[in-house]
Formats: sequence, C-alpha cells, structure tokens
Amino acid sequence: MHTPKATRAAGIALACLLLIPVTDAWALQVSARLEWLDRVEMRAVQSGVVERVFVTTGQFVKAGDLLLRMDQREARATLLEAKARVARGAVAVDDAERKLVRAQELFDRGLIATEELKDAELGKAAAVAEQESDRAALAVAEVMLERTELRAPFDGIVVERHAYDGAVIYTSLQQQPLVAVAPTDRMLARALVTSDVLRRYRPGQSAGVIVRGERRTAAVYSLGVEAVRIDPDGAVYELDVVFDAGPDEILRPSEFVKVVLP
Repeated sequence: MHTPKATRAAGIALACLLLIPVTDAWALQVSARLEWLDRVEMRAVQSGVVERVFVTTGQFVKAGDLLLRMDQREARATLLEAKARVARGAVAVDDAERKLVRAQELFDRGLIATEELKDAELGKAAAVAEQESDRAALAVAEVMLERTELRAPFDGIVVERHAYDGAVIYTSLQQQPLVAVAPTDRMLARALVTSDVLRRYRPGQSAGVIVRGERRTAAVYSLGVEAVRIDPDGAVYELDVVFDAGPDEILRPSEFVKVVLP
C-alpha cells in the first residue's frame, strides 16, 4: 500500500521524466560544418627575397612567434642612414642654438642689427624642422625593418604556407598569402537554415554544438544576410555559432557537427 507521501514523490519523479523529452523535442538540431573563427593571411609589404621560413603547415605558434623573415640588408642600410641623419641633425640644432645665443648677446649690446638676430632665429627654426623630418624618416625606416618579418598575431595554427627560403616575392603578384594563421581556442560552426528558422535567433543567443558526440555550450555568432541558395522550400541562409575548443584538440574546417538551437 502506497502512502500519500510516496505517491506524491512518485508523481514528481514521473513529471520530471516527462519534462526531459519535451525539452529535447523543442530543440532544433541542424547539420553544420566547422570553420575557422578568424583567419589572418600574411603577405610581404615590399618586394624582396625570402631569407627564411620558420614554420610549416599544421604547426602551432604563440603570439609574437617569428614566422618568416625577408632579406633585411636594404632595410637595415636605410635604417642606419636614417640614424646618421638624426645624429647630424642634433649637431646642426646645437650649432644653430649657439649661433642664436651669440646673436642675442650681440644684439643686446647693440653690435648687430635686428635682421641679423632674425636670421639666427630662422636658422635655429630651420635646424629644428630638419631634425623633426629626420626623426620621421627614422621612424619609417624602423617600421619598414619590422615589416620584413612576419610574426604570429595570436596563439594558433599555421593553416597555409606558400613561401620557401630564397623565393623572390613581388608584392604586385602575390596571389596567395605567404603564411596564414588561424586561432584554435575558438571555432565556428556554420549551419544552413531557412529564413523562417533564421528570424527566430539573434547574435549572442545561447545555443549548443555536438562535436564528436559531445555536446558543448555555444552562442549564435552571426546571421546570414544574403541567401546562399534557393530551395523549393525557400531561401537558405548561413547561421553561425561559436564555441570554445580545448588547447590540445585538433578541430579542422569542414568537419561535420550538429548545431543545437533552442
């Protein structure tokens, strides 16, 4: 004989069991494929010769790691010349300053005319302006030397490499990136849905992704604006969700997963 308390407990348990399939039934599961969340394609800024490539496709890199170096001889020579000009400019400014001080003393004693004092002032201003120009040229030379090296913009994996030691690179003919890098800590799952499904969701809305049988928390990342194709049932759009990936995982684009939409 069941007591009222036991009957109530059994009823609560049954209700809980009934709720589980109802909740799952409302979830929409659609097939999707993985894509890189970001992908940075790196090219040479100036034409030149590749001195050395330090990475290969599939290699994991840390932010700031050196990926590729172009021949730096010309850039280093330009930098040395710019430094020399800055040094000469400093001497010229000091000389102009001394001449101005001397001219001011002579003017105060009534030994030179106002025009001669003005000439000294203009000489000092011209020397300072030339010095600023030389400093700007030095800054440009430093930037151009930095640009002879390609460094990883973030932690990730090298997904493309189209450069080799000794290769001659022309900036106007770079059809492919020298190196391409993508982050591995987050991945994007891209599903194709109809407009009726698309309009139910907004970026940032909670979602889920089933990767190799494991369900993970995700969020709606973006909603397609232009249709990728027209089916008999209507236009089909891209719906992207993003999720975190483990540091030791190897998830690759085009791998099929399931996107779970509430």
